[in-house]
Amino acid sequence: MGYAKAAPKPLRQGVHNALNNLSEPINFVNSLLQFKIGRAVKSLGRFGINSTIGVAGLIDVAKRKPFKLPYQRNGFANTMGFYGIGAGPYMYLPLIGPTSTRDLVGRVLDLSLVPAVAGPPFNSPAYALGTGISRSLDDRVELDEFLRRLRSECTNPYAAERDYYLAVREAEIAALRKRPFDLASRLPACLAEGPKVRVGQAVPPPDVAPTDPAPAAPAQEPPAQEPSVTPQM
Repeated sequence: MGYAKAAPKPLRQGVHNALNNLSEPINFVNSLLQFKIGRAVKSLGRFGINSTIGVAGLIDVAKRKPFKLPYQRNGFANTMGFYGIGAGPYMYLPLIGPTSTRDLVGRVLDLSLVPAVAGPPFNSPAYALGTGISRSLDDRVELDEFLRRLRSECTNPYAAERDYYLAVREAEIAALRKRPFDLASRLPACLAEGPKVRVGQAVPPPDVAPTDPAPAAPAQEPPAQEPSVTPQM
């Protein structure tokens, strides 16, 4: 909350875009490992566009016209799930939030890929600590409305968030493997209308449905006028 108050929204959005851009190599590699070639090409294209035209990723130019390449997060947790590795025990960790054994291992691998391949300065402790804390703060600010809803609408917020997290992650893995999954039947009743989870993040920000405007009152027709009759001489 201190970060949200101290940093203006344009600055937070720039940090968010830059963190997404730094994760594009992770998205690219894991899309290849999952044989999602088209998705991998899009991640590579986004990285090239936003790293140059987007001023080192601070501006998400790739999602706009004429490119129209929206961000699609991927990671090693998804790849492990794609090849049949189960989620494992659920846990709730500081700075990370809800996760599972598989997703925690995947998160560590995600954070290790760029430093291992790119080398200095990305393999320095300062970079790892800075990006890790920035990502956690960015996710937490983005999740604030959803967490408020969780605490106000669910009688057992911990159990609801656990069930929601595990169900949505299972649905995402099933989608990668092109297998049917009835997500609606697995969601807690208090979060049945919730949005989808993001890889490496506890729960995503809610999609606020626009309020339907009140129907406009039908226009009243003017009263019919009697036709005027001109007397004939």
